[in-house]
Amino acid sequence: MINHNLFAALQAAFPADLDAVAVEAAEPDGSSLKYSWRDLKRATAMVANLLVSLDLAEGSRVAVQVEKSVEAMVLYLATLRAGYVFLPLNTAYQSAEIEYFIGNAEPAVVVCSPGNFGWVSKIAFTAGTRHVFTLGDDRTGSLLERAAQCSDQHSPVKKADDDLAAILYTSGTTGRSKGAMLTHGNMLSNALVLKHYWGWKPGDVLIHALPIFHVHGLFVAIHGALINGSKMIWLSKFDPKVVLRKLPEATVFMGVPTLYVRLLAEPGLNRDAARNMRLFVAGSAPLLIETFTEWQRRTGHTILERYGMSETAMLTSNPCGPDPRYGGQSERRGGTVGFPLPGVHLRVQDDEGRAVPVGEVGGIQVQGPNVFKGYWRMPEKTAEEFTADGYFRTGDVGKIDERGYVTIVGRSKDLIISGGYNVYPAEIEGFINELPGVAESAVVGVPHPDFGEVGVAVVIARPGVAVDGAAIVAELKAKLANFKIPKHCDVVPELPRNTMGKVQKNLLREQYKGLFV
Repeated sequence: MINHNLFAALQAAFPADLDAVAVEAAEPDGSSLKYSWRDLKRATAMVANLLVSLDLAEGSRVAVQVEKSVEAMVLYLATLRAGYVFLPLNTAYQSAEIEYFIGNAEPAVVVCSPGNFGWVSKIAFTAGTRHVFTLGDDRTGSLLERAAQCSDQHSPVKKADDDLAAILYTSGTTGRSKGAMLTHGNMLSNALVLKHYWGWKPGDVLIHALPIFHVHGLFVAIHGALINGSKMIWLSKFDPKVVLRKLPEATVFMGVPTLYVRLLAEPGLNRDAARNMRLFVAGSAPLLIETFTEWQRRTGHTILERYGMSETAMLTSNPCGPDPRYGGQSERRGGTVGFPLPGVHLRVQDDEGRAVPVGEVGGIQVQGPNVFKGYWRMPEKTAEEFTADGYFRTGDVGKIDERGYVTIVGRSKDLIISGGYNVYPAEIEGFINELPGVAESAVVGVPHPDFGEVGVAVVIARPGVAVDGAAIVAELKAKLANFKIPKHCDVVPELPRNTMGKVQKNLLREQYKGLFV
């Protein structure tokens, strides 16, 4: 049997010189810590051996909520290497959210930050998790202490192409979060396609400034560098000054639009700073055309926008070089997400399942080796999201022009993307509606110059009760991740409704669209 373990493919791409620098962890004070390819190989083996020693069941989940560090990446790679299923959790999630994820995924292992061990371990042990470890961003914690006692020799566990490698929790605009099941084959196919389509070259160096609990930072960036044997300059947190200092040493940078906005605010960003760069990639949220054109003017580089989602990894991309499938076109067009990637079939259909004419808007549906296996323990929901002929309904609305470029014009339902993070109004509304004095709420996304979009909560109070918008926001801060907190809360006598009684969120978006711009 051929081993389709994703880690085996990534390790096979390590350069021959294992003592060369694989990751340089750069600090704001100018210091750095370097890890060789040999270090990655040994460290992943030791953590994999620790996991194997726990005698976990086949397909066991390893849930991880830790701050970004090279060791956190090692834990991800070791989980793949040992043949288990990685479950990354946003570091901003609070107790109610963690309780749901652990209860739903039933992980055999939970790894958390040392400072959160008290409350996280209580939730985990109550849910039946047998093993809880800690991992700090300063190379401390029980995980590393235990792994240090394990052998640094380990053969990657044999996995089939269709075996589960990771679960990423996403959500619709109603109901609780869904776990998107991604296989070793899903992720390896996407990594190989992007290596070719984005023209990864020997000697490329990636600045990794993204979080590692979602597709962009964990899969697109890390897999992209490793499958090419490329060095990463690693930032534990995005810092525009550190990025500017390191740009001359790098060739590739990936970021959400917010990162580009903040880099443009730095006077030192110019053509000289970007002189050695080959590629700037943006995704996870819409990039304003003003940001796109100002980046061109300041740096001489054209940002490459692409489109993907948790369920599919990357789906489309503006061309890095001439695309022979589209007449050799190579233009990166602002406001578009480019062409479907090789191997990805993308179509736009109306609500009746008919193809829409060129340039007209409809629902985006996709098919390809990168498309996920389904939602964790939700067979009915999985079936509902696929068409009879096997296309996944993305829930995004878009169009394809006469040249083949795909443009995302909106999202079905009401998903908000704030600073590259998905915010689901139904979840926020559920928490608001439980607060004393609240009769009903509606959360909508409005434009924001820094985050792209932010949430605004519109609340109706119960008769005879005084409710304060600022107090509601303060209450939410104790319960939810910061990126989910509405930036404004308005208390109103009534919400706009249609004849069926449904809240007309489009009218609310229109009403509040100028609040931050």
